[in-house]
Amino acid sequence: MRPFLAALGLCLALAAPAGADGLTDMTDAEKAAFGEAVRAYLLENPQVLVEAMTILQDRQAEADALADDELVAQNASLIFDDGVSWVGGNPEGDITVVEFMDYRCGYCKKAFAEVEDLVASDGNIRFILKEFPILGEESIITSRFAVAVQQLHGAEAYKAVHDQLMELRGAPDEATLSRMATDLGLDPAPILTRMGSDDVTAVIAANHALADTLSIAGTPTFVMGGTLLRGYVPLDAMKQMVADARAAN
Repeated sequence: MRPFLAALGLCLALAAPAGADGLTDMTDAEKAAFGEAVRAYLLENPQVLVEAMTILQDRQAEADALADDELVAQNASLIFDDGVSWVGGNPEGDITVVEFMDYRCGYCKKAFAEVEDLVASDGNIRFILKEFPILGEESIITSRFAVAVQQLHGAEAYKAVHDQLMELRGAPDEATLSRMATDLGLDPAPILTRMGSDDVTAVIAANHALADTLSIAGTPTFVMGGTLLRGYVPLDAMKQMVADARAAN
């Protein structure tokens, strides 16, 4: 109902008599006549309300985008250079793409291969992953496992685990995670112990705090250049957004 009322208000503002500062400047008789005229016009031309609502939605989208751009600018150091998050692609790339992701998120899994394609085919993208588990206990377990691997074994091992967790379809129980570590040539025992450490907790907590600041509530969420992108976007659209970000620089 609120968008409808706002659109109606926009129609009334556009239709107000010339020279009037508002309905309060009109007499009661003028207000009644004006109201009847507007009602009759809208009944005969209901598409005007649709047009007004479209204008209102476009204005709101523009305002939201500007607010997101400001949030990115204000938190750039934490987004792009926190010193903790995994950095891949081209470290010297001219555009940075950041993904807030959850291993149990279906859309993150759907986007996984496309994001990999985007980064690999472009060759000039600096790519950052931020662990953002929000879909329950299994999400937390998988993120803790990935962060523990990174802290103990470095970036290459982290990316290998990340890729496998993105393709994991079963439950991330201890046996599954231990087998995953073993298959990568890693000793699972120290990793499983590290998962519960304060150091791992601090990384995930910092990502949640940053997400709260950026009003991020879902995954995947991307930052492309200075633009915040909420939700899954197909590969071709992501390529266009990267091109737009380059053109804006």
